[in-house]
Amino acid sequence: MLKKWEKISEKTIIKNSHWSYNVDNFIIDNTFNGEYHYVHSLGSTMVIPINSSGKFLLTNQYRYLNSKESWEFPCGSVSENLSILDNAIKELREESGFSAKVIEKIGEFPPYTGASDEICTVFLAKELFSSPLPADDTEDFEIDFFTKEEIEKLVDTNFIWDGLTLAAWSLVKNRL
Repeated sequence: MLKKWEKISEKTIIKNSHWSYNVDNFIIDNTFNGEYHYVHSLGSTMVIPINSSGKFLLTNQYRYLNSKESWEFPCGSVSENLSILDNAIKELREESGFSAKVIEKIGEFPPYTGASDEICTVFLAKELFSSPLPADDTEDFEIDFFTKEEIEKLVDTNFIWDGLTLAAWSLVKNRL
């Protein structure tokens, strides 16, 4: 059986609207004391939209930390005042201009185990219809639709490189 860690204390060092940087003190088996630094998050939601022709919607946006553009499924941090499902719908509308009559949870995963407690919840959205919301001032999007085969080729050639999108695609591609 693996040893369990017991949290003794938690301190928030800095906080913004998306996450906080925390430091925990912990003990293992009453013999080892340690300090653990991590990013705390309310989670994120990613939506895999598919239109009536069976094509998937991807958004292209500039990623500041990597200094390059990235084709991704609509995704974003969970807002404090929204449920996970409502957050997914909001992100879909902000980033693509669409909503969906059918939206189903298909899985979840931790994007950065060891450095963050974030869990990304993935949804499949069908029966899309126009329903735009204004995007954040820092976000600018291009959208396009791709077949399953085109996405596979874009993944294989590392054209799609976003880790969240790659993980979400692995959850959905064999269910279609």
